[in-house]
Amino acid sequence: MTAAAPDQVALAAAEALAHEIADAGARIGLPFVAVAADISSAVPPVGADGRPLAETLFRWVDPSLRYWEDHGFALRAAFIHASRACSEPFHFSGAGFGTWRPSRALDAVNAEGPVETYGVGAAIVCPAYLPGGVIGAVVWATADPEFDVESAFDRHAGELHLLALRFVATYGEAMAGEGEAPPRLTRREIQCLKWAAAGKTDAEISAIVDISLPTVRFHVTNAARKLRVGGRSQAIQRAATLGYIGGSSGNAASGPMRTRPPSE
Repeated sequence: MTAAAPDQVALAAAEALAHEIADAGARIGLPFVAVAADISSAVPPVGADGRPLAETLFRWVDPSLRYWEDHGFALRAAFIHASRACSEPFHFSGAGFGTWRPSRALDAVNAEGPVETYGVGAAIVCPAYLPGGVIGAVVWATADPEFDVESAFDRHAGELHLLALRFVATYGEAMAGEGEAPPRLTRREIQCLKWAAAGKTDAEISAIVDISLPTVRFHVTNAARKLRVGGRSQAIQRAATLGYIGGSSGNAASGPMRTRPPSE
């Protein structure tokens, strides 16, 4: 299947935002920038000319580190690792990772031990979580370990986070081709998928929700059809990325466990 051609208007808008990202870093004393439009992908963000922005616009602390050409870099980089744990902006210094409030997720990352800094003395990292489960990230860094990153974070994290979100969303739209509205699931379809995500069998869901076994299977199958996936497991995964069922089995029951009428 041939990939859709980039939307050149959206790509130009993303490149303009990339310039704003670089300018913001230079202004606040974090001149080195690394950007991932999708941390699950080894393909780096490119400009309108098709060249990686890491080559044409952004600079890194170690100019010899061509991280965008290393397909395993995202799995080793501590900043990307922490972005999987924390959706808010956070900062990095010799003391480790931190954010505006106590964060058990970042504490757990810090507890894993020293990280490879690739020459970074301090940094502000802004993850960008998008619909469909995509996570992007922008890192603004300096080689100076004495840089007062907490003060810079307090003053600029909101501005930087908005830039990161705008860039990742705009770039993602540029590369996605035609957009489409998410499918609409019924309350009963969502309820059945939530209990399925909690590990319940169709028979158990039937007893919990008080509808017949064939009706449970009908709702799960219908949800999978709407989500354009094949089968129960894929329907659960896709519904979770769209925010229909959340990421925790603890909220499986939305509303009363037994609801009528069964024909819903």
